[in-house]
Amino acid sequence: MHRDADRQPDTPQRNVLLLGLVSFINDTSSKMILPLLPLFIVQLGGGGLAVGLVAGLGDALASLTKWLAGHWSDRLGRRKGFVFVGYLLSALAKLGLAAAAYWGQVLALRSGERLGKGLRAAPRDALLAASTTRERRGRGFGLHRAMDSAGALIGTLVVFALYWWLDWGFAQLFLLAGLLGLASVLPLVWVREPATVVKKAAAWPTGPLPAGLRPVLLASGLFALGNFSYMFFVLRSATAFDDRLAIAIPILLYALFQLTYTVFAYPAGRLSDRIGRRRVVLAGYLSFALVSFGFALLDGITAYVMLFALYGISYALVEASSRVLVADLAPELQRGGVLGLYYLVISLAALPAALIAGLLWDLDPVWTFVYGGGLALAAALVLGLAVREPDVDD
Repeated sequence: MHRDADRQPDTPQRNVLLLGLVSFINDTSSKMILPLLPLFIVQLGGGGLAVGLVAGLGDALASLTKWLAGHWSDRLGRRKGFVFVGYLLSALAKLGLAAAAYWGQVLALRSGERLGKGLRAAPRDALLAASTTRERRGRGFGLHRAMDSAGALIGTLVVFALYWWLDWGFAQLFLLAGLLGLASVLPLVWVREPATVVKKAAAWPTGPLPAGLRPVLLASGLFALGNFSYMFFVLRSATAFDDRLAIAIPILLYALFQLTYTVFAYPAGRLSDRIGRRRVVLAGYLSFALVSFGFALLDGITAYVMLFALYGISYALVEASSRVLVADLAPELQRGGVLGLYYLVISLAALPAALIAGLLWDLDPVWTFVYGGGLALAAALVLGLAVREPDVDD
């Protein structure tokens, strides 16, 4: 009998904890950069379209990498090497931001950082899935996301403290973030490939999609098309303040987003184990629609506090459970490829989503958020009517 049967139900697995630690350090690094990035682009002369291009192009370029990396890791029967190189590439790109002087350079470096994410994402998720039993997979992914988001929260608070009290500039902050990114690869040394991974996988995608996957991909694609970058939420909040507060307050609001995400990520995973993935993802889609319409209709610090908090909750509901739903539908030996295909769908939507959001922003920021809320409602309709929930106890 495979060791999965002997696992203690409430004992976190070694790989889950180590991969969570990698994500914790890496996201501490990343979130020292992300709340500043749209403000940095504007400082370098970019407008709404430039912000959208930087936000979307990297994810679009990463889409093919995500798909191919998942497929290649299935074919080779190895995940860890892809994960290591992906994190390393992202760290080097972060270091480069410290020397950027034009928003075009930010575009190139951000794209390189996203390519690193694309290289590691599907193999890492397949490695996580292979390290957990199916009935505990939701909480395993939820725990990983919670550690990831805890690092994100710490990174956001660190960058606020360094900016507000020590008066660090963009270059100093980006340099420190890049060095932390390099440190994040160290725990990967102790990650082991589960026995179920090191097998020759069948080619993907030569056969039909697994049952029930098509409507999930359609709903995910619709949601991704309207799920434009967080950068527009940050820019929207920055317009309400002046001088240093126009940077400091958006950083704190972004930290609030990370805090609510951190608090709800693991409970959302456990909830998906109890009531099913579809219901949790559906609640996330509807929550995001509410956030988007709220940013279109409301203004002021009180409204922004409530909306950024709800934004974190919606992200927690969607982020882990949507991937677990796809993993549940995928055959084990093609799981990396199927997850790569899922990432391909949502990442191909990222560039048009960001460009449309940027164009609408330059016309009137309100239309950016109406657009996002409308597509989130369409995705919820598809998910609610067309997706059959797989039995998590199978």
